[in-house]
Amino acid sequence: MSRPFRAVRRLALSGLAAAVLLPFAAQAQTPEKFVFLTNWYAQAEHGGFYQAVAEGTYRKNGLDADIRMGGPQVNVMQLLLAGKADAVMGYDLQSINAVEQGLPVVTIGATFQKDPAALIAHPDVKKFEDLKTRTLLIGQASETTFWPWIKSKYGFTDAQKRPYSFSVQQFLVDKNIAQQGYATSEPYSIEKGGVKPVVFLLADLGYPPYAQTIVTTRAVLEKRRDALTRFLKATAEGWKSYLANPAPGNALIRKANPEVEDALLAYSVAKMKQFGLVTGADAATQGILSMTDARWKVTFDFMVGAGLAKAGTEYRKAYTLDLVNTVKVMP
Repeated sequence: MSRPFRAVRRLALSGLAAAVLLPFAAQAQTPEKFVFLTNWYAQAEHGGFYQAVAEGTYRKNGLDADIRMGGPQVNVMQLLLAGKADAVMGYDLQSINAVEQGLPVVTIGATFQKDPAALIAHPDVKKFEDLKTRTLLIGQASETTFWPWIKSKYGFTDAQKRPYSFSVQQFLVDKNIAQQGYATSEPYSIEKGGVKPVVFLLADLGYPPYAQTIVTTRAVLEKRRDALTRFLKATAEGWKSYLANPAPGNALIRKANPEVEDALLAYSVAKMKQFGLVTGADAATQGILSMTDARWKVTFDFMVGAGLAKAGTEYRKAYTLDLVNTVKVMP
């Protein structure tokens, strides 16, 4: 075989190999579609997810992540079970209740190590127990979350409770009123109204649930375990980056929700860092999004004691540590 012929043959074979391998290479480089649904309009409390989109972190992990906003009329759990999302933003109590009802949901990570729920008081209140003498504005949904815990632990009563209208105006005009809220948002509106409030973060008083968890279904967990793990890793990296420099994520947040104020975004980020919502508790030593069996048991025990769950509920089906334990993105 002549040298020119051998060269032509090698070229032909290499071209054939390239033609055969090209579809596989293209497939490997094409990010997998992944839909994640949040629990509310875009805000700083969702910043790590938007940051991971803005900085291409999901794509670096092989995912084409679509972060979709929730809202007051959006039932994220229903959409998850209908297969409209691969994962959604959830809550421990909700997931345990779902498992109790036989629904195939499973929590795979926790954005907030501490629930940002708080009671907010006027500056003359010196300690949490002093709120037993105040009128408390409490929303209906809270009656099946933190309100039973407060009553049980601190002796508050339904007699002092009034409906919360999700406005700070009542608080601003009546010094005898304290209200519920997120430590990352409502105090900002109150300060704009001229009052420097006292904020009691319930998690720092012992309220146990995680918050803004990442929830999927058993079917998705079985079929897309690797994609879910990569989503967790990229999300954890997104949160680490967002807390260091939130500008990229905030640009996407404002695009999705133009009504959010720059000052509120900055306030929320500062409070997330102050209270260690993302990087505190177990995340400080085990990594962002981490969870533990012990913490889930404390939450379940509280729910049983408050009549929010049945003692025989297989609550361990509501979560798995298998995926998040492999992520290890340290703060």
